[in-house]
Amino acid sequence: MTIIDRLRAAGCVFAEDEARLLTAEARTLADLDTMVQRRIDGEPLEVILGWAEFHGLRIVVEPGVFVPRQRSELLVRHAVALAGPGAVVLDLCCGTGALGAAIAAELGEIRLYAADIEPAAVRCARTNVARAGGEVFEGDLCTPLPAALRGAVDILVVNAPYVPTDAIAMMPPEARDHEPRVALDGGHDGVDVHRRVAAEAPQWLAPGGHLLIETGESQAASTAEAMAHNGLTPEVITDDELYATIVVGARG
Repeated sequence: MTIIDRLRAAGCVFAEDEARLLTAEARTLADLDTMVQRRIDGEPLEVILGWAEFHGLRIVVEPGVFVPRQRSELLVRHAVALAGPGAVVLDLCCGTGALGAAIAAELGEIRLYAADIEPAAVRCARTNVARAGGEVFEGDLCTPLPAALRGAVDILVVNAPYVPTDAIAMMPPEARDHEPRVALDGGHDGVDVHRRVAAEAPQWLAPGGHLLIETGESQAASTAEAMAHNGLTPEVITDDELYATIVVGARG
């Protein structure tokens, strides 16, 4: 049985592409067999490869870290449109740091900061934002950030968890079983972390700054409500092609 056949039998929809990527990354035939078996066992392809492609960049991915999704391109696109050269950009709940790295790649000279509560995510992010000279902090939301950033952030991008707790069990196994629960579980309605972010954001945003949060279609109204409750002017933006929804909150 060929690698493609083995992957297809395991339910990999893009078996041909996955076989090509695994073959290219394997150093030996033994390595390749091990990598293919890991994929058959349900491990995310990006973790096996050690990287994910996002916004034209190769983003380092470690085991136990949230894998960047293509739908998050919507966040990047709108952050870039709102920011200018020299902007202060904060990637909160940054995971691998993919959002911040992509924004920096588009804009060039920005001041980039990122933060996450997961040590493995922080390690990845430090590698991924290094080319942009970004700084990464470990801790809960804004807690570890330097005080000098208060009132100075132009663009605050957030891909916090927004899956309702009861829906975690229905997620694909490669996410449910291999990504940290803290990166998936958004609480009873999926918006618990969004409410916390919206409450903290006005203290960190510069006048005219923007908070951009990726959310679910079912959670968008609640995410927008959380922003409005904390003095931001929200706008819900969707992209059917990416199957993505974000809420942009403007500080006056």
